[in-house]
Amino acid sequence: MEYIFTLLHVVMTIINFSGANEICSLQGESAYPVLSKDGDIIVGGIFPFHSTWEVPNLSYLVKPHSFKCRSLDFRAFQYSQSLIFAIEEINNSSSLLPGVSLGYKVYDTCSSIAIGVRMAMALVNGNENSILDEPCTKPAQVQTIIGETYSSVSMAIANTIGSFSIPVISHYATCECLSDKRKYPSFLRTIPSDYHQSRALAEMVSHFGWTWVGAIRRDDDYGNSGMAAFVEAAEQLGICLEYSIPFFRTYSQEKVLRIIEQIKSSTSRVIVGFLDNWDLEILLHVFFEHNVTGYQWVGTEAWIFDSELATMDKYNILQGAIGLAIPKTTVTGLKDFILDIHPLKSAGSAIFTEFWEALFKCSHTLQNDSEDVSPCTGEEKLSDVENTFTDMTLMPIFSNVYKGVYAVAHTLHKLLGCTQTCPAKKQPDPVTFLEHLKKMHFKTKDGEEVYFDKNGDPAAKYELINWQTSKENQHEFVTVGHYDFSHPSDDHLALNTASIVWAQNSNQVPISVCSESCPPGTRKAVQKGKPICCFDCIPCAEGEISNISDSIKCEQCNQDYWSNPRRDECIKKKIEYLSYDETMGILLTAVSITGAFVTMVIALIFFRYKNTPIVKANNSELSFLLLFSLTLCFLCSLTFIGQPSIWSCMLRHTAFGITFVLCISCVLGKTIVVLMAFRATIPGSDAMKWFGPLQQRLSVLTFTLIQVLICVLWLIISPPFPFKNLNNYNDKIILECNLGSAVGFWAVLGYIGFLALLCFVLAFLARKLPDNFNEAKFITFSMLIFCAVWITFIPAYVSSPGKFTVAVEIFAILASSFGLLFCIFLPKCYIIIMKPEKNTKKQIMGKVSVK
Repeated sequence: MEYIFTLLHVVMTIINFSGANEICSLQGESAYPVLSKDGDIIVGGIFPFHSTWEVPNLSYLVKPHSFKCRSLDFRAFQYSQSLIFAIEEINNSSSLLPGVSLGYKVYDTCSSIAIGVRMAMALVNGNENSILDEPCTKPAQVQTIIGETYSSVSMAIANTIGSFSIPVISHYATCECLSDKRKYPSFLRTIPSDYHQSRALAEMVSHFGWTWVGAIRRDDDYGNSGMAAFVEAAEQLGICLEYSIPFFRTYSQEKVLRIIEQIKSSTSRVIVGFLDNWDLEILLHVFFEHNVTGYQWVGTEAWIFDSELATMDKYNILQGAIGLAIPKTTVTGLKDFILDIHPLKSAGSAIFTEFWEALFKCSHTLQNDSEDVSPCTGEEKLSDVENTFTDMTLMPIFSNVYKGVYAVAHTLHKLLGCTQTCPAKKQPDPVTFLEHLKKMHFKTKDGEEVYFDKNGDPAAKYELINWQTSKENQHEFVTVGHYDFSHPSDDHLALNTASIVWAQNSNQVPISVCSESCPPGTRKAVQKGKPICCFDCIPCAEGEISNISDSIKCEQCNQDYWSNPRRDECIKKKIEYLSYDETMGILLTAVSITGAFVTMVIALIFFRYKNTPIVKANNSELSFLLLFSLTLCFLCSLTFIGQPSIWSCMLRHTAFGITFVLCISCVLGKTIVVLMAFRATIPGSDAMKWFGPLQQRLSVLTFTLIQVLICVLWLIISPPFPFKNLNNYNDKIILECNLGSAVGFWAVLGYIGFLALLCFVLAFLARKLPDNFNEAKFITFSMLIFCAVWITFIPAYVSSPGKFTVAVEIFAILASSFGLLFCIFLPKCYIIIMKPEKNTKKQIMGKVSVK
């Protein structure tokens, strides 16, 4: 522990000594800008003038050499020209920063993170000169830094100099991660974030119905972050990734072959490429060698409108690709300025020679004996060549550089208090400058609006680009739609599908799904162990429907509706009740009316022969009352037919109960009269005086009033009511009368059964009385039929479904009514009509004997 404290004391002493002297010296080699110009305020620039570098010896045995950059990239010169053009235009302006000149220092990152950070520190510290004894405390050498092109390098730079509050404005770094102001507080950009691009790509993929796609991503922050955002947005739209393969141009051949194998073994036909043009340049050759063709490519702005890549695609592997691009824009005079290479010569003579040799494919070195390279004369003309430098398809990106410089100029103009002239030329404080830069809002000379949101990003707008081939077999980038994040969510995407040419020059939208779409009437059931895009189509159950394709669940129909056979529509359930229009209803109605008519005919016969002995002998008063009640019994069955209503439900059961009690009461009275009449023939018996006409009427009235009382209590406590029976059948509604109180219903039936049983017993006891006088045996038969019908009715009533319940009840009413009518009155009518000679008092009384 003592050793540690001693060591800390030594370190703090050294730090304090160094701080006291405030002397700095450059360690390592100096870094010089490739392009520069002096000015009152300096704007820094960092661009990848070279695409690769030579890795130094890191054996730690000798001091490593500096990085050697290789493979000159003309795009960086175009970006630099855009920066120079903007600065020159501002310096020549009388309205923007009058009297203040802007200079620039542009460094080469060689597309390397390490070199990028070093060059950024060189811009901030001004360490291109090794000046000893220079004070450490001094302001930053540049006001802001324009660049870098790639996200990974931009992240490293922004993270390194973020604590100095030096703004970094990128024209092409799109990684969503750079919007995190906690990590990158000084980073801004003039190109939309991949947050929006990923969602735009996902919406576009969803628009074409591609739910099963593959993906290849650049194995760096740009590709990994962008693909993560795409996956998140895709999952919300029901899109699944079959694979997501990382790739970087330094991958070994073995890794590349594994990528090819995975693509060829996949079933998806759409590939989303979160790559840049250099990655695809390498992959195109490999794809051709292994016949990876016929896929529909979906691209990001990093490669979708790169003309050099399109030129290299000789085998049309990317033919029909569709993707997002920065909207086309124009900056007046910028194209001519870029093609004028003299500013490059005056700003950086050291790199200009390399640029000239690469541009015109010549050499200034006299010792070069290569036959393929001619010596440079200095008289070469740009109009004689056609390459990446002369290609203006990336004008929207050049415009982003232009807008970044102008954002700096407008902020300086405001902070320096410029009007007719700028009273001060001193470089503003970085913190103050950064805060004002974030709030800057202006329009370019061509009317384009420029501003930054809270994350330092511009408004997200894209064009949808489609790779097509002209009649001359030249690649064309055709705009087929737009995406504007500022519009309402439903209107973000606008597409002209008819103008799209798909992979292999097809006019049909490619299909890329794991499972075919489920038609209406089915639902999706995810296959076990597979993504949600792989599913089976399960038919909806009865009573459920799905009326859209790819429904994840079936909707239950309302209780009054049922699913049609295709299970794609809820249709009104068939309403069923015993109606007058159907065959069964017509037959029962006819039988009821026939029964009532026959009863009235018999009543007329009895009335016509009321003074005959057979009518008188069988108690004509009770006979007419019985015929009247039987007529009502036949007619009450009609109340059971037709659509149930409140009144019909109450009437049908109460009318049935009262009329049948009236009927049975009359039969019971007749039975008692028979017994009493037989007793009256015994000498000394006065039985008839106890059951004379008055007593007969009172008995019928009493028995009937008891049933009336039961019915009244039933109607008061819980009356029958119309009811929709949804339980017996799934596809139809049975309209029926709910009994209300089951006790009331069975009390009515029970009372009728009690009277019928009593009547049957009494009639059975009187069955052996003299034939000509006795009608007890006919009453016995009628009661036997009556009881048999109603005993059979109970299980039939309980078990019959729907309208057949009502039919069973009507049948029981009609059968028992006909039984009473025919058994009691048909034999008498036969004698009256067919055997009038027997209808005499002598015949009636002839066989009466007293035993």
